[in-house]
Amino acid sequence: MNSTKPEEKDPAVPVDHLRFHRPHAHLASTFGNDTFALKAEAFARFFGTPTFLGAQTLIVVVWIALNVTGLTTFDVYPFILLNLAFSLQAAYAAPLILLAQTRQAARDKAQSEADALHRETLAIANTERQAQAAKTSAQLLTLLQQNTRLTEMTKELTERIENLTMEMHQHVLKDQQRS
Repeated sequence: MNSTKPEEKDPAVPVDHLRFHRPHAHLASTFGNDTFALKAEAFARFFGTPTFLGAQTLIVVVWIALNVTGLTTFDVYPFILLNLAFSLQAAYAAPLILLAQTRQAARDKAQSEADALHRETLAIANTERQAQAAKTSAQLLTLLQQNTRLTEMTKELTERIENLTMEMHQHVLKDQQRS
C-alpha cells in the first residue's frame, strides 16, 4: 500500500493568513503615503463622524446666535458668509469623499479577488483531500475483501483438517479393532 503523509506544519513557523492579500497592499492608503495624502485621508474619514457633525452643528448655532442677538454683526441675516463657508466646505469635501470612495472600491475589488483566489486554493486542496480519501477508502475496501477471502480460506482449511483428522481417527480405530 502506497501511503503519502500530509506535510506537517512546523509550529515555530507562523502561517501567513494574508498571503493572498499582500499583492494588493499598495492600495491600503487611500490618497498615497506622503504627508498631504495622510492628512487628506484623515480629513475625509473625519466627515460623517458624530464628532464632526456635533462640532459643525455647535459652530452654526453659535454663529447664528451671535448674529441674530446682535452681539456681533459680521454676518447678519441671510447669513451670506455662513453659506459661503458651507459652499467652500462642500467644494473641498466632495472631491475628497469621491476620491476615497473610488479608492475604496478599488481596494474592495482587490480584496474580493484575493478572497476568490484564496477560496479557489481551498477548493483545490479540498478536492485533493477528497480524492486521497476516496483512494484510501478503495484501498481499505480491497484490504477488507482480501481479509474476508483469507478468513473464508482459513475456515475451509480448518474444516478440511478437522474432516481429515476425523477420517484418520476412524481409520486408526478400525485398525485397532481389527488387530
